[in-house]
Amino acid sequence: MTALTAEEKEQLIVRNLQEVLGQDAMRTVLKERDLRIYWGTATTGKPHIAYFVPMSKVADFLKAGCEVTILFADLHAYLDNMKAPWSLLQERTKYYEAVIKAMLTSLGVPLEKLKFVRGTDYQLSKEYTLDVYRLSSVVTQHDAKKAGAEVVKQVEHPLMSGILYPGLQALDEEYLKVDAQFGGVDQRKIFTFAEKYLPQLGYGKRVHLMNPMIPGLAGGKMSSSEEDSKIDLLDSAAKVKSKIKKAFCEPGNIEDNGLLKFVKHVVFPMFPAGEGFQIRRKPEFGGDKCFDNYEDLEAYFAAQELHPGDLKASVEVYINRLLDPIRKAFDDDAHRQLTERAYPTAGGASKKGAAAQATSENTPDKAEFTVGQIVDASKHPDADTLCVLTVDIGGDVKKSIVSNLMAHYELEALKGRLVVTLTNMKSSKMRGVESEGLVMCAFNADKYEPLAVPEGTKVGERIIVEGFDNTKAEVAQLNPKKKVWDKIQAELKTNADGEALWKEFSLLTMNGDRITCGLKGCNIK
Repeated sequence: MTALTAEEKEQLIVRNLQEVLGQDAMRTVLKERDLRIYWGTATTGKPHIAYFVPMSKVADFLKAGCEVTILFADLHAYLDNMKAPWSLLQERTKYYEAVIKAMLTSLGVPLEKLKFVRGTDYQLSKEYTLDVYRLSSVVTQHDAKKAGAEVVKQVEHPLMSGILYPGLQALDEEYLKVDAQFGGVDQRKIFTFAEKYLPQLGYGKRVHLMNPMIPGLAGGKMSSSEEDSKIDLLDSAAKVKSKIKKAFCEPGNIEDNGLLKFVKHVVFPMFPAGEGFQIRRKPEFGGDKCFDNYEDLEAYFAAQELHPGDLKASVEVYINRLLDPIRKAFDDDAHRQLTERAYPTAGGASKKGAAAQATSENTPDKAEFTVGQIVDASKHPDADTLCVLTVDIGGDVKKSIVSNLMAHYELEALKGRLVVTLTNMKSSKMRGVESEGLVMCAFNADKYEPLAVPEGTKVGERIIVEGFDNTKAEVAQLNPKKKVWDKIQAELKTNADGEALWKEFSLLTMNGDRITCGLKGCNIK
């Protein structure tokens, strides 16, 4: 094979990118040697088909002779508002490594030309930690929050971890000894942050290569947390068909069209030259047609000469060609067990195992959480900020609960509301009125909000904690002297998606529906 010129290498490196920062610096390096690039991914939600977009660029980089490092950013995953609980980090990192290697193999990318690194392999070192402190002494809080605005999950009261995140990503460029960092255009603020602050530590400014963001199947950004927006790498052919059938694909719309963008950024770059993109149609609908380049396909669709149903059917074929090798690689007990450990299903074996390890007198199976309905609400006779709620918890049982919700809601607005109650605590007097339980609320400095009960849940139904058996007919009263409830409550929170958790375990209805709240990233009591 004829060696590529510096100009040809540059063309491969930048093709299909949305933006390049520092292209002149890249040209200078390419005149002397091959470029060293890294791409990092935080090991949070399950990778989906949009990951083929950066993988196709990794293939381009390798064809251009680049030295490529893939960083499994496990520590970043934890810092991003605890999207990956610490207890699951190791398993999720193993899953990411296995699935991304399977993806690259599916694309025909030789793994021996790649370097795989885990963030915790070097981010816990003395030198790296000192540089985090050095960086924190020159970075303003405003710049750190601004840099992470498009990437770090935004909540009303951000944790310090999210503010540290952009600085760590900037330092990765130095510690991985690369010339360039590659990522989505949503990383742009972090890239410009790195360009501003690394030189202040005496480190060089890097080149930044940015991919466009690919629309999801439902329109908008493809997301691991939105099931209908993406196709999982292990989805069956039947599930792929179902999701593509429901995908947003408006006739003539070439902008917010995830299927077209996937063809542009994955199918054309990765499948053999000369194969083209095949459309299979009945003769009465125009017959078969082959497109040798994306531009012709896009123009044909824009002119409404290609029906969305025919585009969907063709994209389905190519997606299954990419996913088949991954499905086969994960079709064994070892990979199935790895998937379950990394992403435990509600009540799954690994959750039960993790729960068993957590078992003590201070675990949530000691708490009796019950769905209740507020049937009456009145002002506390001796406290201006408190109210007395009468809560029906089923079985003709009503509890009188003293609450501070009057400071946040009109009393009439509380009546009829379904709530999660704690019903096995010892009664106590609050300003002279007996209180027989708690209405569970997420809270921050400004507001308390009751946890939301999914539609269709019945009064009196138990709320369970994933992996724990708190469905016994009678649950012992919580011992106030041992502060059992205080210790359980200290681990209750909502995550960045508003899901109610005890540690990393979800609060669920008996049907497996998750308990949520509009206040995200907050404690619960």
